[in-house]
Amino acid sequence: MAQSDRWPLWSAVCFGAGCASYFWFRTEPPLWPLLIFAALSLLTWGFSRVRGAARSVTLPLLMLACMAGGLATAKARSDAVAAPIAPSMGKPTLVEAYVIDVDSPGARGHRVILAPVRIRGLEPEQVPHRVRATVKGEPPRPGEAVTIFGLLNPPPAPASPGSYDFGRGAWFESMGGVLFGLTEARSADLAEPPYAVRQEMRINAIRFALAERLVARLGEQRGGIAAAMVTGHETWIGADDLQAMRDSGLAHILSISGLHMAVVGGFVFFLIRLLVALVPWLALRASGKKIAAVAGLLAVGAYLLLSGAPAPAERAAVTAAIAFGAILLNRKAISMRALATAAFVVLLLQPEAVITPGFQMSFAATAALVALAEIWPRRIREINTPWPIAALQRALSWGGTAIAASLVAGLATGPFVMHHFNRTSVYGLVANMASAPLADLIMLPALALGAVLEPFGLGGPFLWVAGVGVEAMLAVGHWAASLPGAVQTMASAPAIALPVAFIGVLFMCLWRGWLRLLGLPMACAVLLWPRPEPPSIWIGEAATNAAWVEGQQATVFRHVRAFASQIWAQRWNLEVQQRDKSDWTCGRTHCHQSEGIALIALWWGRAVPATDKLEAMCMAAEVVAVRSVVADLPAACSNRLVLDGHDFAEGGAVQLWRDPSGWRAKWVRDTRGVRPWSRWGDPDYQ
Repeated sequence: MAQSDRWPLWSAVCFGAGCASYFWFRTEPPLWPLLIFAALSLLTWGFSRVRGAARSVTLPLLMLACMAGGLATAKARSDAVAAPIAPSMGKPTLVEAYVIDVDSPGARGHRVILAPVRIRGLEPEQVPHRVRATVKGEPPRPGEAVTIFGLLNPPPAPASPGSYDFGRGAWFESMGGVLFGLTEARSADLAEPPYAVRQEMRINAIRFALAERLVARLGEQRGGIAAAMVTGHETWIGADDLQAMRDSGLAHILSISGLHMAVVGGFVFFLIRLLVALVPWLALRASGKKIAAVAGLLAVGAYLLLSGAPAPAERAAVTAAIAFGAILLNRKAISMRALATAAFVVLLLQPEAVITPGFQMSFAATAALVALAEIWPRRIREINTPWPIAALQRALSWGGTAIAASLVAGLATGPFVMHHFNRTSVYGLVANMASAPLADLIMLPALALGAVLEPFGLGGPFLWVAGVGVEAMLAVGHWAASLPGAVQTMASAPAIALPVAFIGVLFMCLWRGWLRLLGLPMACAVLLWPRPEPPSIWIGEAATNAAWVEGQQATVFRHVRAFASQIWAQRWNLEVQQRDKSDWTCGRTHCHQSEGIALIALWWGRAVPATDKLEAMCMAAEVVAVRSVVADLPAACSNRLVLDGHDFAEGGAVQLWRDPSGWRAKWVRDTRGVRPWSRWGDPDYQ
């Protein structure tokens, strides 16, 4: 009986599992069989309900229908966002485009999101809908028409098998290319864009202007943090501050998500409810709670527009809207049913969110907090207690609740942090406990009021208060990050460990009674799962870089594409070091060991190596990686593993293990599959 009203909650879990199963396919499934399967499953469940079948029959049928519906929804969404993907053009080209938004800066400079109008060398039907561009100098503003001369490529494949797939995320944003600008952006005279593009640019221009005003008002350090929390623009955040926030476990405050929506929506809700209560005539004739809920809905919607509507903010806005909607319908605003409804709505709109760290961490933490609220003992209200004792009791109660909430949320999100980011902030709980009152009670409410009033020149006092809060939060972050052992790194567990941990966390949250502890070993799967042996060799996409492993050290050939080698090494918890140049014979296009036989030699030049060069490389290494396609191998390469451009075009980056029988390879294609965002074997794509 204790679980009778909990079983329907698992339908949202099964729907999410169905969405996730779409991404486990190695080849793209057709849509129509999935739709038929989902329809038949739903009809079978409905027929069993109408015929009065027992719950032991209807419940499994409901779960099956939800899984089938999630699978079909994910496939339909993938087809709906389909857009052209740019080919790898090889030579620089000229892109004429509108600037949609300013993106977070990268290691090579500022980045912007473009809506291309024309790309030299491509037919109109080949032009991607969106392109992310790295530009030289100051970034152009949203709404500007620009021309950029640079190198255009498709979205990059994962750096190694199983690592983050930027191309997959770009597919669901209809982003079909990345552009590296070789010159500064220049103004262009282009035809007027479509209405939807004009509106998007207008909103983003307002956001960027507000971000600039915040930076001008508060200074670059404090204003950069404030701009990120209000508008999502991270352009002005210093590298040291960003790293300190990550190492202290406070980086989530910079990303507009559930915390921000909850604080802004809750602040407006309680402020409006208080104002209604102060007007007796209105309080007697209308429900202050419902008026405040409507105001909270409007505030969340406005904040969503102001933030640029990134995916985490959209998910948080949906969850907040359902909570306020529950108040309007006289239901509990915070409950497992409301959370399950929010999960359904989010996954219907963005089924791809189920495989993103933001969705996983957000819903795991929220489910854990709701489960904590369900079992948290209610404080008995004493009568005629002296106020000093009552104040002390209330302070202890609030403090205990805050510590328990931070601890539970941190434990619930721990598996996802370990798996996706290969690190954990040891003092994250302490840092979050110290900064939570600043962020929740001072900084975010003051930023909300300041951002609203700043365009009228009245936001100064509120922004000053927010700036003080930002400075204090940065002090906490730098202090926590500077403590000994502040960050612990770990290798990624096998892919299966994460869904096992997710099911364990959800079981502990959704099951009632002490049997929920049976989910604890599953929840710890990412931590406890044995790590496989790291590979002996990693070769990056197109053989432009490589590394070999000795113990816990990964020695990298080149400085180019360092981000890819760092991502790969991070997944295996390896220390990266550069090779000792004195022992190597290297030229502009190749590198091999001078004496003896090394694990690997690398040819990264586009031209086919001469026979004598290839012979020298085969005599100096057990594995030879060549960027170009080699038609005939010399005799010296007969007992060597030679991987050439054809292999890399087919498979992407590769990891190699030495087995008694020879070399065992795992390519990116083995985990990525042949999907719309991974057109393997297409020479124009790779």
